[in-house]
Amino acid sequence: MPPTIAPLGQHDRAAFSCGSEPLDRYLKQQAKQGLRNRVAAVFVLCQPGSSTILGYYTLSASVVTATELDPALQKQLPRYQALPAVLLGRLAVDQRQQGKGIGKVLLIDALQRSLQYHTQIGALAVTVDAKDDAARSFYEHYGFTRFVNHEYRLYLPMRTIEKLFPL
Repeated sequence: MPPTIAPLGQHDRAAFSCGSEPLDRYLKQQAKQGLRNRVAAVFVLCQPGSSTILGYYTLSASVVTATELDPALQKQLPRYQALPAVLLGRLAVDQRQQGKGIGKVLLIDALQRSLQYHTQIGALAVTVDAKDDAARSFYEHYGFTRFVNHEYRLYLPMRTIEKLFPL
């Protein structure tokens, strides 16, 4: 059976290691607090019947400043200074699973969940803050665009996501 993605629950967080200390620390020490305080939703990828986390991502409500977006997109938007968005705050794959396409699986699930959220509560785009050049390249490969004047902050408009995953 293929792995499944579900909200973080009684999963084995201690065994997870993606090679990035901040991402590992978040899952092991802060994720439950983020859930409790309702500042992030954490989703984990596991094999059916297993509590071992193969990868995870987080989603949160966020805002973007209109002037940070591509000028062509700005022209299409209402004249609000702050616009609603979904923040894909973290995305990590366990080191033993890297190179197997799990990052893509997690990203697709995050985009689909964000699109479902968008149908309930407005959101202009999904945003990410890439931690380094490799992460930025990963997101750019999937169509994310850099914010104006932010080298590692990127977004994917909800209209683009709607075309990828028609409801």
